[in-house]
Amino acid sequence: MGPLDLFALVILVVMVGLAAAVWALLALLPGRIAKQRGHAQAEAINVCGWWGAITLGLLLPVAWIWAFTKPATESSMDDVRAVTNPDDHDVMTEEQTLT
Repeated sequence: MGPLDLFALVILVVMVGLAAAVWALLALLPGRIAKQRGHAQAEAINVCGWWGAITLGLLLPVAWIWAFTKPATESSMDDVRAVTNPDDHDVMTEEQTLT
């Protein structure tokens, strides 16, 4: 084994180590970003990020997008319920609209 072969082996080991570090960083970051932003589902995003890394990137875009979305608050859910549940609101009858 000559010096050029050893140099190539060292470069190969460094590249494999660098690829593993990037893989772990891409899996780790969505969960950390979600925790930093105070996301309600931060742990689920963390799990999704690691599963995305295990599945070679299949779920990683989902984890990244999910980490940057704003979680629904209770007041915003009241607005959704008001739109989807019209029975909760007072419905004007035809007599009320004529007067």
